[in-house]
Amino acid sequence: MSGVSPARRREVIDALRRGAVPSAGLDLFAVGLDRFVTSVSEDLDAISAGGSVFKAVRGEYGSGKTFFTRWLAERAKRANLATAEVQISENETPLHKLETVYRRLTERLTTATFPPSALRPVVDGWFYALEEDVLAAGDVTPDDAAALDRAVGTLLDQRLAAVSRSAPAFAAALRGYRTAGLDGDSATAEAVLAWLGGQPHVAASARRVAGVRGDLDHFAALSFLQGLLVVLRDSGHPGLLLVLDEVETLQRVRSDARDKALNALRQLIDEVHSGRFPGLYLVITGTPAFYDGPQGVQRLAPLAQRLAVDFTTDPRFDNPRAVQIRLPGFTVDSLVELGGRVRDLYADGSAAADRVRELVDDAYLGDLARAVAGGLGGKVGVAPRLFLKKLVGEVLDRVDQFPEFDPRQHYALTLSAAEMTDVERNASRADEISLDL
Repeated sequence: MSGVSPARRREVIDALRRGAVPSAGLDLFAVGLDRFVTSVSEDLDAISAGGSVFKAVRGEYGSGKTFFTRWLAERAKRANLATAEVQISENETPLHKLETVYRRLTERLTTATFPPSALRPVVDGWFYALEEDVLAAGDVTPDDAAALDRAVGTLLDQRLAAVSRSAPAFAAALRGYRTAGLDGDSATAEAVLAWLGGQPHVAASARRVAGVRGDLDHFAALSFLQGLLVVLRDSGHPGLLLVLDEVETLQRVRSDARDKALNALRQLIDEVHSGRFPGLYLVITGTPAFYDGPQGVQRLAPLAQRLAVDFTTDPRFDNPRAVQIRLPGFTVDSLVELGGRVRDLYADGSAAADRVRELVDDAYLGDLARAVAGGLGGKVGVAPRLFLKKLVGEVLDRVDQFPEFDPRQHYALTLSAAEMTDVERNASRADEISLDL
């Protein structure tokens, strides 16, 4: 890992120290994901060729669903796809309100070049590409601004013809954004772009400039997503990876909202498979209880049929090309492997690299992994976040900074309820645990 830049190493280590999943650099310590590399590469190739893909990710709490989707997002960005991760929740982002899902998508839209929200640079890049296409045709000269503007407008209508049949407001808003920008009215341009991104309560004056009314509704949201994919493709991004995370929260909402959300998910899957969204890679994550329990997918028979996969066989032979895939979860051995990669990454940036590798060897990592899992009721699958947090913040940092520190002599693992997630706390069932290594 000596080829890793100091900035990248620091970003990863800092996130682990906080007990968070790093936003980048996940390939440096991805453990147990080799089985998915081939199928993911095939999916990304299909997206780049104009196809669409749906995938459901299944795993218990702590099995690494968020890690997997962010690892997938890194690979998608390397293929020049845009990405967006949307957390499904009853109050903030209910799945049955697709206009809200679309709004969160545009807020979290990111590319390899631009952080969230990348909507404006993507749209600006699209208009630049349209201008270049017009000029390349040779019918308009660069110094004829009026003719160039008309030609760009004509090309805009051609590219969005399929979208405009169901949502003419999408193209109208883009024209309004361009007009306001060319007129130097940046405030109106920003307001129109916000409306295009699904934001509510945009000023009526800005909407009049664009010739649109009201706010984006549930029925137009899918058409706007379709339009966004066209804009992404023409601006150099062949597709979009959209992750709907924590879909299992649907089990805890009112029954009427749950039924609407499950039907919205069924609709999304059908639209993906119908080819309406070329370039869309849609991924959802959920627990086994969501996929198999009576308050989740099984509540809607057509959805259950679409997601049905047999998981009664040996996990070693799970099909990574199936519509629903199962994350294997962690064992003590895989935690040790994970800890070893993090230790080596840390050591490569440490002046005390030899001491780090000597004192935090694989045997010690095994002891720490078993101790953390033991403090969580033996549930190894719940342990990775706390294991890495303790490893970096309480062991590696001290070995790095204090020459006299030996973790076997001077460190006793403690787990407090205050630092745990709800799932970890339920597994431990204790306010504070002190464990000998």
